[in-house]
Amino acid sequence: MTLSLHRTAATILVTTALASCVAPPVAPPAPPPPVAQPAAPPPPPPPRSADWREWPVTPGNWTYKAATGGSIASFGQEPGTALLSLRCDLATRRVFVSRAVPAPSATPGGPMVVRTSFGTASWPTETAAQGQGPAMIIAARASSDTVLDQMIFSRGRFAVEVSGAQPLVVPAWAEAARVIEDCRS
Repeated sequence: MTLSLHRTAATILVTTALASCVAPPVAPPAPPPPVAQPAAPPPPPPPRSADWREWPVTPGNWTYKAATGGSIASFGQEPGTALLSLRCDLATRRVFVSRAVPAPSATPGGPMVVRTSFGTASWPTETAAQGQGPAMIIAARASSDTVLDQMIFSRGRFAVEVSGAQPLVVPAWAEAARVIEDCRS
């Protein structure tokens, strides 16, 4: 019986020892590196309202400066990069309204459409190249043109559209009015 007790005790010890010899848990395999997904294109801009007065105002500011033979009001985001300018030529009493467009987009002879709270006007234009910079679409108007008054008295803003460029919606600030008045005095 002693032998049998020793065998039973030995069997229990061996069984317990084997049961406690469990291998450490195996770590799950590392996840595969993320696969680069192509960037989704930005969503298209919301459709533009049919009413130009609901279009957002183009970011930028007007500046005014006296120039030889007249004055210039320029609208843009940075000095020296005018998106729109009004220039008075005192010798001819004409106001030149110039709109910058990317050079390949310039459409010679396309009209310049001016929208004010008084209505819409379409002016004939010509194109002037600017070397490496944008081309300028230019409309020359007599300083007595009533649309110029409509631009400066429009309810807070007016819009200028030319083929090949996004429409500009600019504030009707005093700088533009000053150039027009300079040409009339």
